[in-house]
Amino acid sequence: MSAQTAPGLHLAAPAGTAVRTRTLHTTHKTPAQRVGAAAWWVAVVIVAILTVFPLFWTLVTSLKPAGDILSGALELVPRTVTLENYERVLTEVPFGRYFLNSMLLAVAGVVLNLFFGSLAGYAFAKLKFRGKRALFVTLLGSLMVPGIVTMVPSFLVLRAIPFAGGNNLVGQGGVGLLNTWWAIILPGAAGAFAVFFMRQFFSSIPDELGEAARIDGASEFRIFAQVYLPLAKAGAAVLAILTFQAGWNSFMWPLIVLNVQEMWTVQVGLASFVTDYATDYGPLMAGTVITSLPVLLLFVFAQRYIIEGVSHVNSR
Repeated sequence: MSAQTAPGLHLAAPAGTAVRTRTLHTTHKTPAQRVGAAAWWVAVVIVAILTVFPLFWTLVTSLKPAGDILSGALELVPRTVTLENYERVLTEVPFGRYFLNSMLLAVAGVVLNLFFGSLAGYAFAKLKFRGKRALFVTLLGSLMVPGIVTMVPSFLVLRAIPFAGGNNLVGQGGVGLLNTWWAIILPGAAGAFAVFFMRQFFSSIPDELGEAARIDGASEFRIFAQVYLPLAKAGAAVLAILTFQAGWNSFMWPLIVLNVQEMWTVQVGLASFVTDYATDYGPLMAGTVITSLPVLLLFVFAQRYIIEGVSHVNSR
């Protein structure tokens, strides 16, 4: 039978076959829901503006001549665009040296914090030993102590290291590890957060993998390095990113323990544009833009790992 029908001919549906019709259902929001949605979007826009505006203002200010910075501080479009501030920040201070110092300290902090934090996290997650729970509770309690509280004790410990920096056997007579890279690296070599963070990842890996490796005669360190650590690489990547960010942005501690200008970091070096009587905003903003680039690029390319790691920890 032809698929075409003559005009005016209507084909009835076969017996027992229900004719289905699709209806479009329109969801109507109540006035309260519309107000709530509008308020949510307004709040999102405000938060976005408050977040982006300081970064944009810093970039715009770094491109303004010195005279326009003070006379038109809130102007978001520069009257005259200049790179003079970037030239000054690279020539008036050894900014390249500061940049390399910060990169060295941040990378060293990542390596040590990742290694020791993973070892301790593995021990708390997979090994059985006396006092394990008490030690872990103490570790968690240390996370509640502000870092500013431990600065003076840490400074005194570093200054009293025996046979370092002219010290004698009892740690007297010299400066210890002050004015050395170790004064920055050692205090953060195994942070409490790193131990807790990696412990959460190792706890989610089945114990049967380690037991099978032990039956095969693998040592405990080999089980850690070849069985568990590769499975926790997502957590290790997130920890590395967060550690790098913390080390790169550190200001107070390097300012305290490093008195030699050649060893300053970028954060301490930027403070040289701020004096008791005036602030040189042009080079300061230009240096801030350059200093922010490594961390911003790191977050742009690694934000997926950060979200994955944080959500994993929160789900435990």
